[in-house]
Amino acid sequence: MIDHAHDLGAVRGATERLLDAVGKLDNASVGGASRLPGWSRGHVLAHLSRNADALGNVLRGLPMYASSETRDADIAAGAPRPAAEQLTDLRESADGFLAVAAEPADWSRTVTLRNGVTDSAARVPFRRWVEVELHHVDLGVGYELEDLPAEFVEREIAFLADRFLGNEAVPATGLTDLDRRTWSTGGGPPSELVTVQGPAVELLGWLCGRRDGAALTVAGGPLPALPPL
Repeated sequence: MIDHAHDLGAVRGATERLLDAVGKLDNASVGGASRLPGWSRGHVLAHLSRNADALGNVLRGLPMYASSETRDADIAAGAPRPAAEQLTDLRESADGFLAVAAEPADWSRTVTLRNGVTDSAARVPFRRWVEVELHHVDLGVGYELEDLPAEFVEREIAFLADRFLGNEAVPATGLTDLDRRTWSTGGGPPSELVTVQGPAVELLGWLCGRRDGAALTVAGGPLPALPPL
């Protein structure tokens, strides 16, 4: 059972950590390169602000974005703004999402996200939590995968493993962390099972495309290539 109220609390905490970090950036830093190819930190921040608006739209039953082109144009337009404007937008959009989430609602209902993807409304707060935590890391300002809450790491591994489950382009893969927790992913033949072991944070880094998997131990074949998220 997904506890949306718990996840909203986690979103608040992650957002405060992000706002504190962004509040220390100057204009030059915001304009500098992020860890995402082709994106400045301003692009990441603009994306986070518009994502808060978009997930609020989802909870209201509206389209997440007017279109992919509009989404991309809004990020490009917001990227060059000075640090103070980025911070204000980030805070106000985050508050707006939380205000929508505080409204009485049927959290068991199905909602529609980008590209026609559907999910339970109760999982939307977790999706926002993912955006805030991982893009905080992408800013490259001292917050690393190792700083992520342990609960988040475990749940995001499970979420991403499930996302690739049944994908025949990914070999059948068994994941094991140092605490002997296990997950399954991929959709290839079970007879060609690949096993991947290592620290949970390294498993997460590989699954979400933030690490190359070099710190993982692989048996049964090469480390699987994963589709982009």
